Amino acid sequence: MNDNSMTSDLLIVGAGIAGITAAVEAAETGLKVVLLEKRAYIGGKVTQFNKYFPKLCPPSCGLEINIRRLRSNPFIKLFTLAEVSDVSGEAGKYEVNIKLKPRFVTDKCTSCGDCVQVCPESRNNDFNYGMDRTTSIYLPYGNSYPAKYVIDQATCKGSLCNRCVDVCKYGAIDLSEQETAITVKARSIIWATGWEPYDAKKLDMLGFGKFPDVITNVMMERLAAPDGPTKGKILRPSTNGGISSVAFVQCAGSRDENHLEYCSSVCCMASLKHTRYIREQYPDAEIHVHYIDVRSSGIFEDFYSDVQKDAKVHFLRGKVAKVSFDASGDRLVVEAEDTMTGARIKESVDLVILATGMQPAVKDLPIDRSLIDSNGFIISDTPGMIGCGVNTNPKDVSSVVQEATGSVLKAIQAIKGN
Repeated sequence: MNDNSMTSDLLIVGAGIAGITAAVEAAETGLKVVLLEKRAYIGGKVTQFNKYFPKLCPPSCGLEINIRRLRSNPFIKLFTLAEVSDVSGEAGKYEVNIKLKPRFVTDKCTSCGDCVQVCPESRNNDFNYGMDRTTSIYLPYGNSYPAKYVIDQATCKGSLCNRCVDVCKYGAIDLSEQETAITVKARSIIWATGWEPYDAKKLDMLGFGKFPDVITNVMMERLAAPDGPTKGKILRPSTNGGISSVAFVQCAGSRDENHLEYCSSVCCMASLKHTRYIREQYPDAEIHVHYIDVRSSGIFEDFYSDVQKDAKVHFLRGKVAKVSFDASGDRLVVEAEDTMTGARIKESVDLVILATGMQPAVKDLPIDRSLIDSNGFIISDTPGMIGCGVNTNPKDVSSVVQEATGSVLKAIQAIKGN
């Protein structure tokens, strides 16, 4: 077997919270695991969260524990900037071809940051959903793992610039790196590819992309985060000023036959959490929550009840029809209906937050289409090929972790049966 080919009991595609959990659980039973991640770092969407609901605790502690388990386990082989290009074979003997994109930064990197100081080019920071910029050589976020820089090939001028190479005292930058390929022969595959927020630009009447003070729920999460674009201060993007009123638009594109037909289940709780973020910084802000139904099952009902006790949080049942901008008042205008009273409502606010839904990230994966439903979710498992996490249906983090453990049990059954 050549250097570009390897064998493994289990291949896990996606190193978010689902993939990491599955990897460490499987490896701690003695299985050999290859873990792939298309980004330059692992942790997925959880790394971009400020706090979990309902306890309002940061996700960093649990994530760091799992990353430590991963780093210390010799049975796990991790590849970042890795994407599956082809899958062949059957349960017990899959052959998977994988493309490895260049990082241009080697293991010699100490994350000293000298390269950032001299880099003249910049890029939109996708970690903060484009709300700020980084240099073309960057650390994805403060606690990212692997803890080394990466170069954005689309904005870097390469050897025509060379400043980062010249300043790096460790010789850790290699601008000549090329894309490579490996083949993994695995007995079972877990697809843990996660999710993406629905494209709010498709919601023409709600003003995203047209008015800077219309943002999405995932952007709100980054605004409130201490390592976010505003260092945790919730500000109007248009003015960088404070806010006195906010409107939440629930089911923005969800439960809509023209966009996402299904409910993403977690958006209501995320918005309720965001009302707490706002209240902590703006005790007198008026908060308007436009909803169809509030989904807060089980243990989350108490959290919903606590938010309802806030006299300045107003729940309005009905869909928002339009968001516009009142130039004379320098504020957004939200037009909606209140189905409880039959009244049509117009309210002026400083900030509008769209609760966009979760889309499974399986569109471009080489998976048998018969395993994917009309909404893009993996709906059934063949022996040895297993869906896991939000790519099977929308769910919160705790449910994802539980499903990840279950996916390992399925994989073990498939492996032992072949």
